[in-house]
Amino acid sequence: MIFSGMPPTSHRHWYILCLTVTLAGCGGFQTRDSAPQGHFDASGIADAVPRAEPRSRYGNPQSYQVNGVSYQVMQSAQGYVERGIASWYGTKFHGRRTSSGEPYDMYAMTAAHKTLPLPTYVRVTNLDNQLSVVVKVNDRGPFHDDRLIDLSYAAATKLGISQNGTGRVEIRALSGDDTGEVIKTASSTPQEGKDKEGLLFLQIGAFSQRENLEQILYTLINADFDNIHIRRSSDTGTIIHRVRIGPLANRAEADAQLNRLLGLGLNQTHVIVETR
Repeated sequence: MIFSGMPPTSHRHWYILCLTVTLAGCGGFQTRDSAPQGHFDASGIADAVPRAEPRSRYGNPQSYQVNGVSYQVMQSAQGYVERGIASWYGTKFHGRRTSSGEPYDMYAMTAAHKTLPLPTYVRVTNLDNQLSVVVKVNDRGPFHDDRLIDLSYAAATKLGISQNGTGRVEIRALSGDDTGEVIKTASSTPQEGKDKEGLLFLQIGAFSQRENLEQILYTLINADFDNIHIRRSSDTGTIIHRVRIGPLANRAEADAQLNRLLGLGLNQTHVIVETR
């Protein structure tokens, strides 16, 4: 529904209600929600691929209220890590507009959060089984004191929490403007590996084109590589994104990972040693 200017007085109550529902998003309302009918296999649904996007024009007010509670939208997701309870939302909101303006798709890898900037890409790890997914936060919710994030039905299914309805999770933001952006981390922190001169990494390539960068990240995440980092630089006036994996435990691990990457056709991959 599109309004041009202020609606007539008799319709203003409905206008305000529409705006409130749009801002609140669909993540906050769980009454009479349900899973899709029939068997649903989420194993073939790829994780969301982190990429730089402008902030939503509609989903990032400085603050907003739902059910008499005020929420302050975070200015940045950089460094955000939190643990709490995840829930999910499904058929009741499928196709409806989210707080960012995008239609909700319960089969896509998305989520709702009360205060993260929209959009933000996050890795969600189920603390009970260590399964993890990458989702795009594009909605507001869930508006319950004991809930941290509302996942799409697909994301909840991949994490193994759709049947129980909720699960204990850790959320880690993957978006940010820092020069050492972490795109994907392992569920447990690996021991830092040091060569004689410093830390071991595999550099997959250096990219100036966003499309090429996104394709590499998509390939790495789908192949289940962990500890993916982006190092940005602009020494020549052009922004270069160097995609790396590491730090690696030792030369043996570096060789094993290198063989996997070469098997994917990433033939520019090479070992680098980073000194501190």
